[in-house]
Amino acid sequence: MLAIISKYIEELNLATAHEHKVADEYARVYAEKEARGRVIDSLHQEVMMWMNRFALTLNGSQELPRLLAKAKAMADAYSAPKEIHGLLRYYQNMIDLMAHIIKSR
Repeated sequence: MLAIISKYIEELNLATAHEHKVADEYARVYAEKEARGRVIDSLHQEVMMWMNRFALTLNGSQELPRLLAKAKAMADAYSAPKEIHGLLRYYQNMIDLMAHIIKSR
């Protein structure tokens, strides 16, 4: 009888340890997802802010290229979705086009 009880206690301890391991893994994954979401929200806010700064770039300001470089670094560091990378490439093309317009004046 003691052997059976001992066996069940051991199985219970293993199950409890596994449950804690699964809970810890879930908490880690959830925290990473939340952090990634905050980074993506931050990138989105910066991209929207650039739309207001395109006019400054046409007048020779270097603020927009600096912001784009910062956003590209953040997107690379936090594995942003392909949509964000596509948007950053679009803005890079717009900056290049504006630089071409400024040079050809």
